[in-house]
Amino acid sequence: MNGRLPSGNRHLDAILNGGLLMNAINLIVGIPGSGKTILSQQIAFHNATSERPALFLSTLSEPLDKVLRYAESLQFFDRAAVNDRRIVYEDMGQVLGEHGLDEVMEYVDRFLKDVKPGVVVIDSFRAFHALAPDVSSFRRFLYALTRRLTAASTTSIWNAPYSRAQAVDEAEFAVADGIIALDLKLVAARELRVLQVLKLRGSGFQSGEHGYRITDAGLVVFPRLADVRDQTRYELSAGRSESGIAALDDLLGGTGYWSGAATLIVGPSGIGKTLMGLHFLYEGARVGEPGVLATFQENASQLSRIAASFGWSIEDKNVNVISRSLVDINIDEWVYDLLGLVEATNSKRVVIDSLSDLLTAAVDPVRFREWMSSLIQRFTRAGVSLMVTNEVPDLFQLQRISDEAISHLADNVVLLQYVREGAELARTLTVLKTRAMPHRPLIHRYEITNQGFVLGDVVVPLTG
Repeated sequence: MNGRLPSGNRHLDAILNGGLLMNAINLIVGIPGSGKTILSQQIAFHNATSERPALFLSTLSEPLDKVLRYAESLQFFDRAAVNDRRIVYEDMGQVLGEHGLDEVMEYVDRFLKDVKPGVVVIDSFRAFHALAPDVSSFRRFLYALTRRLTAASTTSIWNAPYSRAQAVDEAEFAVADGIIALDLKLVAARELRVLQVLKLRGSGFQSGEHGYRITDAGLVVFPRLADVRDQTRYELSAGRSESGIAALDDLLGGTGYWSGAATLIVGPSGIGKTLMGLHFLYEGARVGEPGVLATFQENASQLSRIAASFGWSIEDKNVNVISRSLVDINIDEWVYDLLGLVEATNSKRVVIDSLSDLLTAAVDPVRFREWMSSLIQRFTRAGVSLMVTNEVPDLFQLQRISDEAISHLADNVVLLQYVREGAELARTLTVLKTRAMPHRPLIHRYEITNQGFVLGDVVVPLTG
């Protein structure tokens, strides 16, 4: 079995089950501007050594000095590696322009002998098509080049400006051992960059489309969050996580939610969903359980004012905030930021405000469902208690609690709604669902005071 060549990005390596196939032909395809040249250089710099340098051969796509000028602005670029020839840049453009494919093989042979590279990048490979007099000539050239590179035990990376659909019809597709496709997709008014592994000979990989961004660190990849159900047994916590609302904890058996449970808070605008989440987080902070508030609703200044009005501080070291705008958000990037913050702070409680915002960010409802299922599974197995709010349009007598059938994933569902009491609207709370705990789904009045939630009597709503 072939070894693996790490890409320099741990998330991409996870998608590739460890990295690119070593001593193999790897094809990176994508439309112009998708990041092929950056990714190939990122891999080259990460793996270049004095004993096994990386060789970057440009063809007729871009002048070599232009490639270098842009590469110098990236964090992975190491001028010392270029100076001591751990990275060797060579321009084949003149040879191709003057002599076509006739002298390319001789040119490649010379560098394989002199440089003894461990990695060979050809950017762009499509130029060879244009210079071949016919299909048969190109296929003979392709076969000869593949034999030389394979015999030299190099890991080859060929960049080609094909779309995914075009790549399947090209001769390189059959020759390549691994194929990575980079693409730009327009979803509604958003432009999303996606990476997909089309082929990895003799190896498994993470299927589907994975988000990525081009930054000054190179390509930063966010694997699609779609975990298969983990059937291995694990220990469920016997502890409880109090809600921060004493009367609600009484409705939940006296001691709150099971630790590691997922809770869905549902209700219309202004009913107090965010406040219930803050109660949960600050109760955790009080008992030494760090937490994270992930919000699309308020920024830090707004949250500071809300928290202060109930006697809390946004500066509490056990309450961490990740606030994002829905403009230009990548849901995969966001979730890895969230998971990273939870791990870094050893948080045991997470509040996401709100579910409808997440659906907007995900765009695709099917992808959203698998994303939520995966996130809940990860938190449950890690013993992290998750609370998610969801806003619904109905003020009275709610017809449904989520459009995307998420409620079945939750261990607890708490319903907040309004009832009419003469000229006033009363806020009410019902524990609609709890797993492994007895409860009565009664409608309780509550008020929001400067102490937060204060539960009152059972309400019998008017009918008609």
